[in-house]
Amino acid sequence: SQIMGFLVEFFGMINNMGAELFDFVWIKAIVLFFSYFAWAMFTVGLILAVFETALAYQNGQGNIGNTFLNILKGFIATSLITVLPIELFKFAVSMQIILSKSIAGLQGNVIGIGAMATNSMSVINKSGMSLVFSIFLLIAVGYAVIKTFFSNLKRGGILLTQIAVGSLYMISVPRGFIDGFTSWTKQVIALCL
Repeated sequence: SQIMGFLVEFFGMINNMGAELFDFVWIKAIVLFFSYFAWAMFTVGLILAVFETALAYQNGQGNIGNTFLNILKGFIATSLITVLPIELFKFAVSMQIILSKSIAGLQGNVIGIGAMATNSMSVINKSGMSLVFSIFLLIAVGYAVIKTFFSNLKRGGILLTQIAVGSLYMISVPRGFIDGFTSWTKQVIALCL
């Protein structure tokens, strides 16, 4: 239980590093740039949607209601394109930590990571594990830490790239072409969860 508690707490801290990536000032500046870029793309898409509807209306095929609905969808999507993916990512990381603690049975036992590490090492020493197993355990935990550390930083970087790509779709949403945006949304949800 102590070893599991230590690993849960430790990997929770590493997982938070991917979410804390979005707290850096320079990352916030990049996200703000893509937010402005998404609004610019939405504005161009809005103008195109109005002109396309006017041209179609002259031929008797225009539908102002559908155009208004598509513009509303584009406005909502543009408003949330930089906020919702980041918050979903932070939510998924916090839920993973809570779920891991619940599985390990550590909800009520909240102690610091240093105390958990000390307790875990004392359990290993008292159990009389061989030196070979202790070295194997150390290598396995080291590998897992490095792999988890870089994979979570990679997930945060991929999410930042997804936000950049998602801003490009804002030109097509007000015009009624939402297939690409829908696929983008599925990718972001899959990445976060």
